[in-house]
Amino acid sequence: MKNLGNMLKQAQQMQARMQEMQAKLEAQEVEGGAGAGMVKVVLTGKGDLRRVAIDPSLMTADDREVLEDLLVAAHADAKQKVEAMMAEEMQKATAGMNLPAGLKLPF
Repeated sequence: MKNLGNMLKQAQQMQARMQEMQAKLEAQEVEGGAGAGMVKVVLTGKGDLRRVAIDPSLMTADDREVLEDLLVAAHADAKQKVEAMMAEEMQKATAGMNLPAGLKLPF
């Protein structure tokens, strides 16, 4: 019974840390860039798009495809940074808990 009590206590602590982590992630912003910074995309820590900045020199009809590609690349860059930040925060939130390898949180 003592182990069950400890497990419940750990679960409650982890739940509290997860809620803190989610609030922190929502407040943080991550910038991704492409084309040597000519296109920038800002995402929240939860992956919501906040802003897009495009260098005016890319605003020609001839560069439309390049611009589209750079937007996709900038978004991918920002998304990768968000995922790395989430993994780091998750590591902090679950520190000290004996979770099975490969368990993905949050569910």
